Amino acid sequence: MDQLRRFKVFDSHFHIIDDQFPLTENQGFLPDNFTINEYLERTKNYHLAGGAVVSGSFQGFDQTYLLATLELLGPEFVGVTQLPASVADDELISLHEAGVRAVRFNLKRGGSEDVVHLETFAKRVYDLVGWHVELYVDSTDLAELAPLLTRLPRVSIDHLGLSKAGFTDLLALVEQGIYVKATGFGRVDFAVADALQWLVQVNPDALLFGTDLPSTRAPRPYSADDFQLVVDALGEDMARKVFYENAALFYRFNMGQ
Repeated sequence: MDQLRRFKVFDSHFHIIDDQFPLTENQGFLPDNFTINEYLERTKNYHLAGGAVVSGSFQGFDQTYLLATLELLGPEFVGVTQLPASVADDELISLHEAGVRAVRFNLKRGGSEDVVHLETFAKRVYDLVGWHVELYVDSTDLAELAPLLTRLPRVSIDHLGLSKAGFTDLLALVEQGIYVKATGFGRVDFAVADALQWLVQVNPDALLFGTDLPSTRAPRPYSADDFQLVVDALGEDMARKVFYENAALFYRFNMGQ
């Protein structure tokens, strides 16, 4: 417990699931509830200093759960939403004022806007409200997507890209300014410690820690061992960057908080 509290944490990737709000079955899957209270209970032993609530495939374009969640969690937390490309400017501005800071494209599970709209939508939300885009994508698809992704203003990729087979393509994108979430360690098919070390060597500012709670559909859910793995792999100084500083800057938070 003491080790957990030694490091300030911005949890860059977690989900809140509450069936008081719309949920849609995705690929035959409907998640169990994971409420705000459950999230706060799971993270009570951490020095939690904010985080990013990420919309899942099963939440589609619903904004009601996210707005309610951000209001209850407070200003240290931001939202990563899913939206149709046809969304009006006024709604984007309203969501930004409520704390939303990114739009997600779920290429692996669906439930989000189609990738054909990625470039125009990414540039539009960046120009209008300063948002970036977050991609749930297997790294084996990155070679084909790379020319597009490098044209976008700001991008992050979830769960270390998932696959060893495309990891060198992920590294090449990080070298060109794309961010990566150190999340979902139980989802990947490679040695996480080695991957973290390679990523920070390429760009020490690009890696963002997240719990991925409640780890829906993950072969192995998040545990405190994953947190310790980051410390062991990177050392304490780099771990501090990955646990808090990088994400605080990426999501444009006041580092004095």
